[in-house]
Amino acid sequence: MKNLKTWLLLTLVSLVSTVAFSQTKITGTVTDGELKGSLPGASVIVKGTNEGVTTDFDGKFTLTTNAKSGELIISFIGYAAKTIAFKGEAGKTIVIGNVELQSDSNTLEDIVVVGKGVIDLAKDRRTPIAVSTIKASEIQAKVGSADITQTLVNTPSVYVAGQAGGFGDSRVNVRGFAQDNTAFLLNGQPINGMEDGKVYWSNWSGMSDIANGIQIQRGLGSSKLAISSVGGTVNFITKATDKRQGGFASFGLANNDYFKSTIGYNTGMNAKGWGMSVMFSHWQGDGYNYGTKGEGQSYFISVGYQPNSKHNFNFLLTGAPQEHDQNFTKTIKTYLDKGRRFNDNWGTLNGKYLSERTNFYHKPVANFNWDFNISDKTQLSTVLYASWGRGGGTGNYGKSSAKLRTPDGQIDFDGIYAFNKTAANGDGNPNNNYIIRSSMNNHSWYGLVSNLKTELTKNLNLNVGLDLRTYNGTHYRQVSNFLGLNSWTESRSLRDNTHQTVTAPVFNTVTDQMGTNPWTSMFSTMAENQRIDYDYSETITYGGVFGQLEYSDDKVSAFFQGAASNQSHSREDRYDYLPEFQKSEKVNNWGYNVKAGGSYNITENNSIYVNAGYYSRQPYHDNVYLNFTNAVNPLSSNEKILGLEAGYSFKSKFLSANLNAYRTTWKDRVTTTSSTTTADGVIGTTPVAAGSLIYKTNQGVEQVHTGLELDLIAKPFRQLEIKGFASVGNWKYKGEVVTTQRDESLNTLDEKREDVDGGKVGDAAQTTFGAGFKYEIVERLSFDADWRNYSKLYANVGAVKDNLELPSYNLVDAGFSYKMLVGKDKKNSVQFRINVNNLFNEIYLSELTSNIKTTANVNNTNPAQGTYQSTGRVYKGIADGNQGYFGFGRTWNVSLRYNF
Repeated sequence: MKNLKTWLLLTLVSLVSTVAFSQTKITGTVTDGELKGSLPGASVIVKGTNEGVTTDFDGKFTLTTNAKSGELIISFIGYAAKTIAFKGEAGKTIVIGNVELQSDSNTLEDIVVVGKGVIDLAKDRRTPIAVSTIKASEIQAKVGSADITQTLVNTPSVYVAGQAGGFGDSRVNVRGFAQDNTAFLLNGQPINGMEDGKVYWSNWSGMSDIANGIQIQRGLGSSKLAISSVGGTVNFITKATDKRQGGFASFGLANNDYFKSTIGYNTGMNAKGWGMSVMFSHWQGDGYNYGTKGEGQSYFISVGYQPNSKHNFNFLLTGAPQEHDQNFTKTIKTYLDKGRRFNDNWGTLNGKYLSERTNFYHKPVANFNWDFNISDKTQLSTVLYASWGRGGGTGNYGKSSAKLRTPDGQIDFDGIYAFNKTAANGDGNPNNNYIIRSSMNNHSWYGLVSNLKTELTKNLNLNVGLDLRTYNGTHYRQVSNFLGLNSWTESRSLRDNTHQTVTAPVFNTVTDQMGTNPWTSMFSTMAENQRIDYDYSETITYGGVFGQLEYSDDKVSAFFQGAASNQSHSREDRYDYLPEFQKSEKVNNWGYNVKAGGSYNITENNSIYVNAGYYSRQPYHDNVYLNFTNAVNPLSSNEKILGLEAGYSFKSKFLSANLNAYRTTWKDRVTTTSSTTTADGVIGTTPVAAGSLIYKTNQGVEQVHTGLELDLIAKPFRQLEIKGFASVGNWKYKGEVVTTQRDESLNTLDEKREDVDGGKVGDAAQTTFGAGFKYEIVERLSFDADWRNYSKLYANVGAVKDNLELPSYNLVDAGFSYKMLVGKDKKNSVQFRINVNNLFNEIYLSELTSNIKTTANVNNTNPAQGTYQSTGRVYKGIADGNQGYFGFGRTWNVSLRYNF
């Protein structure tokens, strides 16, 4: 019996050993082929069997199979599956290394990545930062008829406002800082305006067609450039030249007669390394609010050349000419009386629609990239770029009382036209007549960014580089529509080197007008003697150097970055100065920033990091000179920014979560904070008419922003992905400010000092929560939905002590996607997508630009009329005399795309 037991035991051990020895172990990593990040939850299956695993949150997998050879099918939702052959000896581990999957729903696929050392993506950094990445598939699925900014809404500490103004008029706030204080980069090149730091999204309406991904780096970020972003850095990564031959056609429809069509084609890379990708689109729509019609095109041309493994060249040209009519803020009472979509900036002339406020612009952007692999340890990346912007915005000009209105509140262009026809000799003037003018903003911008990266040791890397820019902008007004007049005559007195008017009135008569076609404005410029109101230009040159030293091993990483830059400004005023005094004094400003940080991997799943940075940032050009004259602003000095942040990251097979804490202080600010339209009244001692546009400027502002951010992704099983985020901020002003109010012609109306200590920063919700999911119902058919809550949203009125808090609100967006494989070998596809935004039609105030309390008098000149509270003029706790926008109600869009 003992011998039998021994024999059975030996036999069992032998069988187990044989089975174990005959099995094959395969390991590897699955990553995103575009942004190089890991793909957790990717499916890895042995073809023809039920043997398979999913990748962990680092994209890694280990699979054990009985097969000695065969094929692995690696797939992930939204990506093209890849088949990998394997063959090995039984009992030995097969390492297949890194497998890159390409998104199967991108505009231009299988890209040649260019500017590797210039584009600062978090994947290139071992030191963690607060970052969110949005892929091209998500951009194309969810952007619909909205601005590209709509894709950022499911991100902690990001608030998108201004959509109600019209196509392309949205704004992005990051951690409570406006977009002139957040760095926006296109393939690593800066795109914030050099005069004021602003970004106008109407100029980038084609971004959703060409974007390969968007990465939002909140706070200090990983950018090595000599830029000082306060809120964060948003990097748009576009496609380059496609390696594969093929193309696509897509069509989209949306509410309010929106239509968009896009076509693209790729020649593929030939045997000599050449290739080209092109894309063109056209869109048009009436806009959600009345009188916000828009129309535009976008184009993309990319030519790539890869002569060998050391060199990679790519030339890219893209642009988005467009024109769109605009809506301005109005009182809540006006919306309640006339409807939430009411807009009084338009009317009819001879029965045809005409808007007083139209934005039109064409801004081609070109860049030439060169990636040079000098050796295995050293790489050089250089981008030479240029942009040429032409266009502007229309508005009222002349005597305000000559701007007639119909009984329903629209502009009476027929009445204005008839009145102008009575002018002697058809010659109008600002004291008697009304016309539509265009405020033009033309520029030429050239720059170069170059970065050299070298591996000093196995664990130590060094980056050094240059950031050079030169910018020339020209600003003037021209007649857009005479409205029945033949000419326009105005006068002004000229200034000397004291910047005071010293001459008798000088008269100027113009007879030419130019419309709002962005293609026309690109190639035609109004002659200097046909310009009105103002005509000046500025030249800004910028030179910066930057460097980064980074150490990393399996447990610890640390980095140090530094940058220094010089910025020079000069101004030439051709309209308001005597010829010998038209050129201003040249102003030079030095700035610098330093950043350092480190991280520690506690375990394989847990890590922590700490970063700190200090910026001494030069003021923007618009704050260097006083009141838009050649007088240098003595109060304009470098702004001081101190950023501190820390974070914790957890990663497991099914859950990834990041918790970030930050504190940012910002001192010595000089900024134009807001603009609003007014009712009849007096500002300072100056009477103002209803509908006047008033600008506020604050000097000496200090802000302190602190907060916590949480984002997480859970994938309990392959078909379901759950996302969530939360951000809780406390953004306040500190000390006192000097507030100046100016009219639309930039005349000073009022100036005062004010204690604002503890006042809340407005224009962005300080507390946000969100959650969403995507579920694959069956193969290639999925449903997704997102919920967001916004609270602690204050009015956009600049620095005030007691700011007005708006009611909190919730939004839910939902969508369906379906992809059908067609054609020979099922290599082509048809994709269908439907989105419904604000699914439950929530009625909410998205922003306010005034700060009227319910206890304020309805009529300051007649207090007997009572307060807003006593007269019942209150909406959701807000005095209905406040100005702002209601958010969009329920909207929808559908798209159909054919890939071949």
